[in-house]
Amino acid sequence: VVIAIIGMLTSIVLVSMGGARKKARDAKRQADLRQISSAMEMCYDDPNCAGPERYIATSAGINTVTQIDTDGNPLYLRVPCDPLGCNVGYRWTSNTSPYQYYCVFAQSESEANTWYCASNKGVMKKTASGYTPSNTDCCGVDVTR
Repeated sequence: VVIAIIGMLTSIVLVSMGGARKKARDAKRQADLRQISSAMEMCYDDPNCAGPERYIATSAGINTVTQIDTDGNPLYLRVPCDPLGCNVGYRWTSNTSPYQYYCVFAQSESEANTWYCASNKGVMKKTASGYTPSNTDCCGVDVTR
């Protein structure tokens, strides 16, 4: 009887912790995006990183940028994996010469239709149904302007 009661209590606790775990992973995503944004800004100001007054080149897709730097000296940041794993990853949009913008984003687990974005315009959050961030709307701003 005691073992059955402990098993029931354990299952109740585990089920109730699901929402808290999702919120914790979302908090980690937001912190990661703030770190990415800070590293990109430091790289922009360093002529030895990506070039004079420009961001590193990015191509569209998951995990297309693995580090914020071009030569590894100094290495500003190794881009972390998403809390669910590197196969999920943070998604980037592609930027083009003269590399004056970027947009990296992740979808929220705890809030439906919500995205977290970091760009040359800052770190933001947007909720919209059927939405995917782009250069012309990276969580509410056009990063190319």
